Amino acid sequence: MAGHSKWANIKRQKARVDAVKGKVFSKLALDLIVAARAGGPDPAANFQLRTALEKAKAAGMPNANIDRAIAKGSGTLDDGSQLEAIRYEGYGPGGVAVLVEALTDNRNRTAADLRVAFSKNGGNLGETGCVGWMFDPFGFVTVIGDNIDEEALLMASLEGDGEGYESFEGEDGKGFEISGFEVTTSAENLENLETVLKGSGFIVYQSELRWVPNNMLAVSEVDQAKVLVKMMDALEDLDDVQTVAANYEMDDDLMEQAIA
Repeated sequence: MAGHSKWANIKRQKARVDAVKGKVFSKLALDLIVAARAGGPDPAANFQLRTALEKAKAAGMPNANIDRAIAKGSGTLDDGSQLEAIRYEGYGPGGVAVLVEALTDNRNRTAADLRVAFSKNGGNLGETGCVGWMFDPFGFVTVIGDNIDEEALLMASLEGDGEGYESFEGEDGKGFEISGFEVTTSAENLENLETVLKGSGFIVYQSELRWVPNNMLAVSEVDQAKVLVKMMDALEDLDDVQTVAANYEMDDDLMEQAIA
């Protein structure tokens, strides 16, 4: 699964902490709302909410915002809005497959915003099912720390039914340098892997599900790389968008040129 975390690493490296904090909190609040709505307001009994809560706290989201989002999701705070999760599919420049997950209270607005973000950057919003078959859901547990014992990580990962791991370096949501490993597992085994890694003494930074492409499209031209990165930025900057996955890969030097 080489390259699966490349975009995640780049996002850490190019974080614009102060400028995007409001958008980050908005997206985290939506995660909390959906998690609480799906499994209830108790983090101890709701893994999805627990992971959303850990992300929110790591990003420095105020407790009042967190409590309000959980209350809204669990039905104790009703402001009249109805959120729904929708998956959109499309193509980027050069035929790159793109999968977008969104939470919205207005399908028409979200679809229109996505269509503009695609079309202005050489892509197009497609029909449902046009690229979804190219992606599979996987769980990722990120452990951080200096001088992590790889042998111990390997043993704990095997115990927790992990399927592999990859090192990374980058920035967290607050602009601090972090490094560690991302351990991969099946989507349904994510909670178990996190529990085993924590029990083995590793510092778990986050656990999340991601859509991973099952085939990759190599990008080697600077111009295409730049417009792809610009498109990814435009999509992720939309308020309703939660995650964006794409099936392109490029080497580190080209990626650095693309984000320069």
